[in-house]
Amino acid sequence: MDRSRRSEGHAYRAGSFQRLTRELACETAVAISYNGSSHAVLMATPSDLEDLALGFTLSEGIARQNQIERIEVVETPLGADVQVWLTEEAADTLAKRRRALAGPVGCGMCGLESIEAAMRHVPDVASTLRLRPGQIVEAVARMERGQELNRLTRAVHAAGFYDPATGSVIVREDAGRHNAMDKLIGSRARTTGGVPAEIFAGGAVVMSSRLSIELVQKAAIAGCGILIAVSAPTSLAVSAAENAGMTLVALARGAEFDIYTRPDRIIDGVMPDVA
Repeated sequence: MDRSRRSEGHAYRAGSFQRLTRELACETAVAISYNGSSHAVLMATPSDLEDLALGFTLSEGIARQNQIERIEVVETPLGADVQVWLTEEAADTLAKRRRALAGPVGCGMCGLESIEAAMRHVPDVASTLRLRPGQIVEAVARMERGQELNRLTRAVHAAGFYDPATGSVIVREDAGRHNAMDKLIGSRARTTGGVPAEIFAGGAVVMSSRLSIELVQKAAIAGCGILIAVSAPTSLAVSAAENAGMTLVALARGAEFDIYTRPDRIIDGVMPDVA
């Protein structure tokens, strides 16, 4: 399935109209089904859909990776159906706590049946990762360089995993920031084996978007010790990060950034006396 499509229109420039040709990010309905039964419908960029389904399954606590037998992507006239086949044990557990999602692009909370489900507890993050200020700057810069689809369309978010040992960043893009995070979780899970607390071990997560509570929840479940974003966090995101023991860095642009929680993980910088 195409990630982008060319479109023609008109541009108003310097007081006059001219013909315009632009590449637009594709967006399609993606159904995630478990053992033949539709569970969630997401509006997503049609790329890395197996990663999306795997990451969604893990970050939502639907099943462990060793309970997933296979994942198949089936294209349909209306979009894509990502079929996830679970073990009998996992399928039975899911049947007891089903929920359905059907929302706009990257809707992280749509369709939840209760406030308690939306405000779910996240595990404490047991991360020993430490980063220098220069590594945060490097992480953001390399994530931005990896945003190939966004350079083409200026319409998608990115989630990146920064490895401080190599300086490399794995990037996943999507029209929805929650989808981008799930794609990254799925991609990393294939490397780490999917043990939730180890998915983001040894590195930091970088987001091209603002930080909401859902992103903090997903990152914490995957063992993220340091979460970095180029835009600001919400108050609930900061509270969730603090409760999980996660370092939350935001407004990371150029050589500047703000630290909202657990500043002890950012070393070699002079912290102000807040006593």
